[in-house]
Amino acid sequence: MQNDMLDIKLFGREYRVACKPEDRDSLLESVAYLDAKLRDVAVKTNAAGEKLAIMTALNVTHEFLAFQRSGGFDMPALKRRIGLINARLDGVLAQQEKLF
Repeated sequence: MQNDMLDIKLFGREYRVACKPEDRDSLLESVAYLDAKLRDVAVKTNAAGEKLAIMTALNVTHEFLAFQRSGGFDMPALKRRIGLINARLDGVLAQQEKLF
């Protein structure tokens, strides 16, 4: 699949990046998250330029690794729980249909 070009804005600067069409929304979410982190670190540290980028990358990496170490998402457990919720909803909806 071909990559499209996407214009993004981080910390007031515009960039053009390659992006698969199916990844556009998640990339824009990532841009919003990173932009917020850049602004937060800038306020807290008065850093700018390369130092700001490195400090922000370090903070995001630290968050990611802490999340990973805590076990992250237990996808099999989440899928089981969603299955149970769906089964309960199906049961309740079936009872509702009998009322009408």
